[in-house]
Parts: sequence; structure tokens; C-alpha cells
Amino acid sequence: MIVIQLAGVRVRLENRFPFIERQCKNFICEGEDYDFSVAVTADEILEEQRYGEFSDGYCESICLYRHICEKMPEYNIFLMHASVIEVDGKAYAFTAKSGVGKSTHTALWLKNIPNARVLNGDKPLFRMEADGSITAFGTPWNGKENWGENISAPLVGVCFIERGVNNKIRRASEEEVITRLMHQLYLRGDRDSVNRQLVLMDALVRAVPYYVLACNISDEAALLSYGAMSGSSDVQ
Repeated sequence: MIVIQLAGVRVRLENRFPFIERQCKNFICEGEDYDFSVAVTADEILEEQRYGEFSDGYCESICLYRHICEKMPEYNIFLMHASVIEVDGKAYAFTAKSGVGKSTHTALWLKNIPNARVLNGDKPLFRMEADGSITAFGTPWNGKENWGENISAPLVGVCFIERGVNNKIRRASEEEVITRLMHQLYLRGDRDSVNRQLVLMDALVRAVPYYVLACNISDEAALLSYGAMSGSSDVQ
């Protein structure tokens, strides 16, 4: 058993396998106090293994994070599938359908944008603050590239990525923001948890500007999206 801190919340992991301890080494807390605990049953691990030849420890990790994300809305915290890049103390989130090129675009930012680093490459947490702003937090669940750090930064924009021949970016309408976010937020758990998550989604919609980027894999794509999201260049 270990206690880790995620988005300011202390969580005790009732783990059976050492995989999660290695995965969470940069998030382990001193002391034994915690806000809540999570555990996984043997049946849950077996169910997860139906989706591939994964180790018991890996499957336990996936299930533990699932339970964490179902509990986090009680603390105004939620999961959004996204790659989050931190630049000069600000967080920029990119989300897309699987296989569209989220990781590729992240790599272009790391190559072209000074001081850019990955906060989390796949499964960051976001916390709604008292003033209505949103803070992004790194987690040990970073995706296959394992890009991420135990850092946080205020979220300043979200970009939906699409494949395109030419690079174009525009502001997203509120209607399409809601439609697209529904596919990227973790809206699971009991009724109370889902209701809390929907309230947090509403806050997220109002908290930051949203963009739709049609892009290729050129350096120009990263420069275009950074310019628009940072406010250093105009966008429709």
C-alpha cells in the first residue's frame, strides 16, 4: 500500500502488485493520512485482461485509476483525455480521436516552442478552482510515450485536433465544444459522480477558449496553434 498525491488530494492505493509503486514513484507522499482509498478486485483485473495480454500489475493500475477518477469529482477534479503542454507557467491542452495525431502534435511543440514541456501526455487531471479557473495536473498515467511530470499549471486553452492537408485554426462554437468534450471526459461511476462530472464539464466549457486545428505534421502546425492559443497571433 502506498499514498500518492494527485491534484492536491491524497489517495491510498490498496495495491496487490509492485507495478503501481514503480509507476507512481514521483507522486508518493510521506505520512499515512489520506483523503480516500481505492482497491481493485481479482475479477476486475481479469475483466481488464480481456482487452489484451497485459500483466496483472498493469491491469490493476488501470483499474485503480478508474476508481480514482470516479471519486475525484467530489473534490472538483476530473479526468479529460488530452495531451497537456506547459509553457512558461501556462497549460495548453490538445485532444483528439484516437490515432489522429495528438502525440505527433505534442512532439512538434517540444521541437518548436521554447520552454515547452509535457505536463501529461494522455490522462491528466483538471481541478476547478474557487474563482472558476481550471488547473491542469500531471499524473503517473501518461500514455504509451510516458510523457509527463509531477507539475501543475493554469489551463489557458483547449484545442481539438483534426487531420488536414493545410494548417488552419479557428475558434470552436459552444455547441461543438460540448459535443467534442463528451467524448473526451471520463463520465462514469454512480449517478452522483456522473452528475458532479457534468457540472464540472459545464465549468470547463466556460473557463477557457476552445479551438479546432486542422493540421499536418509540419513545424508550421505547432507554431500556428501556439500563436493562436497564446494570443500572440490572430485567429477567427
